[in-house]
Amino acid sequence: MSTRIFAAAFAAAASLLSVLPLAAPACASAAEAYPKQAIRLVVPFPPGGPTDIVARPLAQALSLQLGQQVVVDNRGGAGGIIGADLVAKSPADGYTLLLGTVGTNAINQSLYRKLPYQPSTDFTPISLLASAPVVLAVNPSLQATTLAEFIALARSKPKSIAYGSAGSGSPGHLAGAMFADAVHAELLHVPYKGSAPAISDLLSGQIPAMFDPVQSPLANIRAGKLRALAVTGARRSPVLPDVPTMAEAGVPGYEAEAWWALFAPAGLPAAVQQKLQAETARAMRSAEMREQLGKLGIEAVGSSTAELRALVESEVPKWARAVKSSGATVD
Repeated sequence: MSTRIFAAAFAAAASLLSVLPLAAPACASAAEAYPKQAIRLVVPFPPGGPTDIVARPLAQALSLQLGQQVVVDNRGGAGGIIGADLVAKSPADGYTLLLGTVGTNAINQSLYRKLPYQPSTDFTPISLLASAPVVLAVNPSLQATTLAEFIALARSKPKSIAYGSAGSGSPGHLAGAMFADAVHAELLHVPYKGSAPAISDLLSGQIPAMFDPVQSPLANIRAGKLRALAVTGARRSPVLPDVPTMAEAGVPGYEAEAWWALFAPAGLPAAVQQKLQAETARAMRSAEMREQLGKLGIEAVGSSTAELRALVESEVPKWARAVKSSGATVD
């Protein structure tokens, strides 16, 4: 009797299983369930800066696409370290993300003697968001209307030309150091606390030159208050089509760009990573995003995870050389 009962029960169970749908893989379920709550997008710089220019339209787009609010949380301080470290030490659940930059994820590990996080291991790469070239802008009173004339002037009078930047170790500072090294000239670096005060002094003639990502001095260049000699990208900037690249102007092999990318804490589930990458790339590749950022000289990208990982791996040693040549270090 017991044997017959077991056989009947087994047959009934088998029949029931045959009509039930197969369970979805756990990773697919995780992706479908995410997100269930608001997402915090940490911007490791004060409000109103160039990183906000990328972060806020991205947060708005992702809020619509994901069906949950993406809230920008500005956590400035220590060259982006405070905000980046906060994300590095957050749970890897997809609800705390980092709007990383060339500074936080490529430059800082060479610039700072003690970094509380490791850019290469403490984050999950999601997508490259956008990039912008640095521009060499000068006060119109400087006796150099071309890059060749600027180089000749710098070589003839070592350290006579001061150039400003948004701060020690900023992309502008290091782009200037890389430039000086490439053309065998000595420039005098003057660090400021942000782009705005440096541009103010450049306009007044307190400093004759400045290296800065293009979106900051763009309005003054267009107004004729500053003269752009060259951009540092691989190709000309659409917002400054008449300004040559460094390579076109006589400095071959020179390329340096500011960039912004999305990261999560290390250990993010693969399904959540894939969903975030797909939605982020979709947002950044939209016509609206490209037009909005393009007006400022910023190129919206939206890359794969592998492309972002490869970029970071190539950028770290390049900027490390720039830090070394500049002599900049921060405790």
